[in-house]
Amino acid sequence: MNLKKITSTLAVLLLFLSCGYPTSDNDKALLWKISGNGLENPSWLFGTHHLVPLTFLDSIPGIQAAFEKSEQTVGEIDMGNISQLQMEITGRALMPEGVTYESLMGEVDRAKLDSTLTSLMGMGLAQFGRLKPAMLQNLISVTLYQRHYPSLSGGLGLDQYFQEEALKRSRPVAGLETADDQIRLLLEMQSLERQAELLACMVNYPTLLIEEMDKLQGAYHSQDLEALWKFYTAEDPDDPCPSSEEEKYALNGARNEKWLEKLPAIMSEKPSFIAVGCLHLPGEEGLIEGLRRMGYKVEPVR
Repeated sequence: MNLKKITSTLAVLLLFLSCGYPTSDNDKALLWKISGNGLENPSWLFGTHHLVPLTFLDSIPGIQAAFEKSEQTVGEIDMGNISQLQMEITGRALMPEGVTYESLMGEVDRAKLDSTLTSLMGMGLAQFGRLKPAMLQNLISVTLYQRHYPSLSGGLGLDQYFQEEALKRSRPVAGLETADDQIRLLLEMQSLERQAELLACMVNYPTLLIEEMDKLQGAYHSQDLEALWKFYTAEDPDDPCPSSEEEKYALNGARNEKWLEKLPAIMSEKPSFIAVGCLHLPGEEGLIEGLRRMGYKVEPVR
């Protein structure tokens, strides 16, 4: 098992999950201008999808101009610390001593998981069995995405692109979270039993994940935040693998609250280009409405 490759893949995926309440002037915009409330110069908020190609930026009006007017770039994490993230993942992605898939899953689900891993990765539970269920769920998600959208996968992600471009211009880069924050979110927030339940559901309903990817991909390329938010928050009684409200809040709303505490000082210090997962923008608990409640003017860039 190439653990370095696995942790590198998860380091990318740590940013993937973040991509409803509609805003009153949401005209399918992913780029928003933030001004007012004492800011001498505006900042910009951009909703990313962490696994789309850089060519997608050609469809965003004004994005390069907004980036050039900024003096620092802000992301979910400082991606200059990816090597540190990979090191931390290496240990924390492993099962605790004495916990095995035999104790977490029934025989039928284990067989399905083994065949899924073998089909996608060329290796099965014999090689991957020491990894936590959440780690395997994430790896399967990314691998399916790359297989389903081969022309859109690979290369530099939008988040990393803007951070690297900022460094080329000798501008500072800041993260709203630490590597520890994101590892805890994806690998430790849920019990191992809950992780195993969701993993089993994923491998038993493989077409469901593809259908969800297609819907999210379509909404993002349409730059439709409202559609993205409705899809994320919709309660489908026929969904065999529903997330709880608490899990959704931990992934999105709770993080937004912490970020909103940090952003005023960041934007006051320097005009900022803030690039975070698209699902952090819309909704009553989203960054757009949160900034407006704080007195900022937040408007789409057309």
